[in-house]
Amino acid sequence: MKRIFMLMGLCASFCYVGCKSETQEKEVEQKLLVTSPIQQDTSLVHEYVCQIHSIRHIELRAQERGYLQKIFVDEGQHVHQGQILFQIMPNLYQAETQKAQAEVNFADIEYQNTKRLADSNVVSPNELKMAKAKLDKAKAELALNKVHLQFTEIRAPFDGIIDKFHVRPGSLVDEGDLLTTLSDNSKMWVYFNVPEAQYLDYNSKTANEKPKVQLVMANNQLFPYPGIVETVEADFDNETGNIPFRATFPNPNGLLRHGETGNIRMSEPVKNALIIPQKATFEVLDKKYVYVVGKDNRVKSREVKIGAEMEDLYVVTGGLSADEKILLEGLRKVKDNDKISYEFKEPKAVIANLKLPAE
Repeated sequence: MKRIFMLMGLCASFCYVGCKSETQEKEVEQKLLVTSPIQQDTSLVHEYVCQIHSIRHIELRAQERGYLQKIFVDEGQHVHQGQILFQIMPNLYQAETQKAQAEVNFADIEYQNTKRLADSNVVSPNELKMAKAKLDKAKAELALNKVHLQFTEIRAPFDGIIDKFHVRPGSLVDEGDLLTTLSDNSKMWVYFNVPEAQYLDYNSKTANEKPKVQLVMANNQLFPYPGIVETVEADFDNETGNIPFRATFPNPNGLLRHGETGNIRMSEPVKNALIIPQKATFEVLDKKYVYVVGKDNRVKSREVKIGAEMEDLYVVTGGLSADEKILLEGLRKVKDNDKISYEFKEPKAVIANLKLPAE
């Protein structure tokens, strides 16, 4: 009886091992998905941190000393060119202007009297010239006083938006004191720094045209109007190796304001780019690898050089050719020299349905 139980136990063990081996063999022979790189023209999108500036952003300062009598606008208000914004108490300047006007009137009477006498040869021509000079001097002083009186009214030099006030009614302001700032936001200048290598590529590919760029705002929303790169500054920054670019954006709805930040997206066309899915790669010590499927259906890992990164895709610049097959899925299930059974999927179909990150 003991032998019978032992035999039964051995049979059960063999059956278990046989079943397990069969299961393992099925897992090894499971078909894996394979594809090829695709070679086509594409566009690389470079993204740069940017600073947004008004096309005109100026400080409004007091041009005369005195007490601030009145503020005619509010912070954040849109104002028009020539609109009065601040009034510095004008009493002193009005009095000086009236005094200067009286001196002009007096000098004019003297000149007219001297002219009549000169016409009658009663006084010499030199006396007439002296009277005329006295009148001209009085007129010049009147004009100067009118300018000082005019400076007691601070007006908007262009259409724009008023920033915060640095003074309040009743404040004593000196000549040159900052009152507020004024921003013309009809167009915006957006500054961003471009590395030297990308600047050279940009310069060689866009010699006779101004490329369009897009602005991603701080809330990650795309600004609805494209901008145009109009200016590249003269010098590189020796510390960073970057050069500043300036793009101009229309701002018809006034959404953008001076001092905002965001990101600029600039597209770069690439001819005959070799493209693979990111999920077909794996990383070892900061290097990218793929599994290449040979003619004997065995996989071998190979390092590839990544030239650029796009959403879910890599542009490969070395280590791979367009006619080779690479493992797309199951990268963690195989190792070098494993023989696999696979199903080939066209690269266009792979890219069209690609939404998964790299394994």
